Amino acid sequence: MESYLLDWANLLLRWLHVVTAIAWIGSSFYFVFLDSSLTPPQDEDLRRQGVSGELWAVHGGGFYHPMKFSVAPPQLPAHLHWFFWESYSTWLSGFALFTVSYLWNASTYLIDKSRMDWPPALAVAVALGFLVAFWLLYDAVCRIWGQRPRGDAIVGALVLVLVAAAAWLACHWFAGRAAFLLVGAMLATSMSANVFFWIIPGQRKMVAALRAGQPVDPLHGLRGKQRSVHNTYFTLPVVFAMLSGHYSFTWSHPQNWLVLVLMMFAGASIRQFFVLRHGYKLGRNRHPLPYALVGVAVLAALLWWLRPQTSDGLVSIAASAGVSSAGGQNDAEKVQAIVQQRCVSCHGAQVQMKGLRLDVPENLRRHAQAIYQQVAVEKRMPMNNATQMTEAERALIAQWYTADVAGGAAGGDAATRARP
Repeated sequence: MESYLLDWANLLLRWLHVVTAIAWIGSSFYFVFLDSSLTPPQDEDLRRQGVSGELWAVHGGGFYHPMKFSVAPPQLPAHLHWFFWESYSTWLSGFALFTVSYLWNASTYLIDKSRMDWPPALAVAVALGFLVAFWLLYDAVCRIWGQRPRGDAIVGALVLVLVAAAAWLACHWFAGRAAFLLVGAMLATSMSANVFFWIIPGQRKMVAALRAGQPVDPLHGLRGKQRSVHNTYFTLPVVFAMLSGHYSFTWSHPQNWLVLVLMMFAGASIRQFFVLRHGYKLGRNRHPLPYALVGVAVLAALLWWLRPQTSDGLVSIAASAGVSSAGGQNDAEKVQAIVQQRCVSCHGAQVQMKGLRLDVPENLRRHAQAIYQQVAVEKRMPMNNATQMTEAERALIAQWYTADVAGGAAGGDAATRARP
């Protein structure tokens, strides 16, 4: 019953998290586009009012004319919309989902004993420490270097170093899938912290000054804008980290920390293209295509680097474990022994996770395709490799499935078609 309720919690929280993330990312992307697309107002009256930029747009059968005041409007309107609950609700739902999916069963989903064999409570504490420590270091970098000459470039380089260090630590301390998600949650936490500690407080100070009839300090707007720009570059790396759990070829790689860093770098580089393309159309900056090409080049290099083992490679690895390339009864017995040792603790008579029981020989062949997919192709199972299945054993299962199960089925179909 606990597993069933956790599945429901996971489903509903994931649904909520995706919806709120769409709202937050959508509004963030829109305002980045808006700031990049504003042009000086043509109307002299607008310029006198302090309008620094305007945009004409058409959408949904109507025309829109948003304007931006350089510091503040002449008179504050009665109704002012604030953009912060999109951020807060995304972080709250994401943290709840992380708790249900990973922290609640840390020994199963967070800990990989081959990397770090520590008590679940300590693993949870360290994981939460990642969220806090990265924010404090990132915030310190922004405070110290953010307002200096070439501050944006310095901050960008130092943040890249921080992310790389965090990815290396996470991938050496936690299970691969959990490590990827943890680094994404770390960045997402800093994004929400930017909103909570800098963007919204700065805007509240500006509004309070206006209502009190006092001059508005433009520094609040500049700081809020800087953190908002940082958030937009974090977005694509965070989205990748959230999706990576479905693609084990990334987090199961021996150098998974480097895979994570390169994927995030590619996402930030591609995002740079979209940030600058609107300014290019208005003649404000050079064509940003090189940024996109760099991101695509990194993705292409990763595609080549992470390519799967060839059939010859599998045969070689399997041969080292003593399995033949032709399959056969002996190989099936070896696979059954591997399953008995590595899988039956979760899929046996006492415990049948996902309703799957593998201690019965007949079930091995019945579920052969799923076993091959989960164990040899995606390498999702055993979960976090808790039972220490070796690469040779995975290759043996792959070779057995290819030669005996799939090959035997194909041969039987061919023989059936050949009968008169």
